Amino acid sequence: MGYCVEVDQRTRRSPASGERKRDPERTKARIIAAAIEEFGAHGYAATRTSDIAARAGVNKQLISYYFGGKEGLYREISGQWHQTGGEMASLDLPLADAVAGFVPRTPEMHSLGRLMVWENMSEGTPDAGGTEFFQRQVSLLRERQAAGEIPADLDPECLLIALMAMGSASLVLPQVVRQVTGSDPASESFSSRYAEQLARLVRHLAGGTDG
Repeated sequence: MGYCVEVDQRTRRSPASGERKRDPERTKARIIAAAIEEFGAHGYAATRTSDIAARAGVNKQLISYYFGGKEGLYREISGQWHQTGGEMASLDLPLADAVAGFVPRTPEMHSLGRLMVWENMSEGTPDAGGTEFFQRQVSLLRERQAAGEIPADLDPECLLIALMAMGSASLVLPQVVRQVTGSDPASESFSSRYAEQLARLVRHLAGGTDG
């Protein structure tokens, strides 16, 4: 079954002077923060720009003015996340620390993570640079492998998928987390515990030890 993607066919206009903010960057940041919450809660197709605007406390027209509509806003969020994710996966960090850093520990990270889950489970979500981002991550794993940081007999593509699945476990398996640990999967205490254990697992994978 396909999804109907909201498309605003009306001619975009500049908002009236009273709608403009003295600090456009702050207004854009509020829209982005609201959109992360809405996309994370409902997915791309079911999210309405009017709901994003209401959560942000702005006129709906500002979404078109600043981002060109819902798809443009989604691409902006994805682009920012890919940039942040690329920095988090830097070769300057040990792989164990990089992987642990992707475990969602804040409300914003949980919303971004849910957005990614929706993106993978739903039709009609734009490919906002994900292919290029993940191919880059595979290349980084190959560099780590060449440097001896991960075993030579592992397939970097399959390893990336496995690491992402482990990092997002609290998002895609919340009931399992509760049933196994008795913990709230969105809590800071569980997230910190899980990130630390995931880092240990990756260090063991690489042949390292925890002194």
